[in-house]
Amino acid sequence: MSSELVWFKSSHSSNEGGECVEVGWRKSTHSGDEGGNCVEIAETTSAVLVRDSKDKSGPHLTFSPAAWEAFVEYARSA
Repeated sequence: MSSELVWFKSSHSSNEGGECVEVGWRKSTHSGDEGGNCVEIAETTSAVLVRDSKDKSGPHLTFSPAAWEAFVEYARSA
């Protein structure tokens, strides 16, 4: 299994083949823009990484894809 990040094209990049930015981390859609509690995730085929978006160079948590899916499913049902 690969442990490389899954890259996402920036939503601010045009489709005209110009300069594009790709990011491996993406911010939770449930994080507000008010500077509150924000998390970002990066997915690989063998792991899901989670970090505090306000401390990008700080520590991150690593989950197996199955454990992350179970967490998300639980959080949605709560």
